[in-house]
Amino acid sequence: MSQNLQNHRQFVPLFHFVTFGLLVMNLIRALWVFLPVTRASFYDTGLAVGLVLLCWYTRAFPLTVQDRVIRLEERLRLQALAPDLAPASGKITPAQWTALRFASDAEFPALARQVLDGRLVKPADIKSAIKDWRADHLRA
Repeated sequence: MSQNLQNHRQFVPLFHFVTFGLLVMNLIRALWVFLPVTRASFYDTGLAVGLVLLCWYTRAFPLTVQDRVIRLEERLRLQALAPDLAPASGKITPAQWTALRFASDAEFPALARQVLDGRLVKPADIKSAIKDWRADHLRA
């Protein structure tokens, strides 16, 4: 399937909606029965909070690592495609690198230059400026 601005986000329904939804419902139930406070209700509420946090961080930690890898890949790509811009690459934020990864090799240097010049700041604006979308099917 061809990837573009409208369809590049990926959701895993069983994780994003079912698992997280069930954990949130469990948390609400645990909070509901928390009063009167007993050892059992305190334990149930603590467990429910812990499960929601576990689900959240199970997603957040790998995304942070993935963003670091994307930043490294795109810095190397910038160095290969536009060596004159490489020294200024430290000014590009991680969110901007993540948006730039969708740009084709042909338009990547020009978009990077616009980011460095401050003409493209928000990741959504960078993605909107991409004409020739380079799909990334490995990001979940």
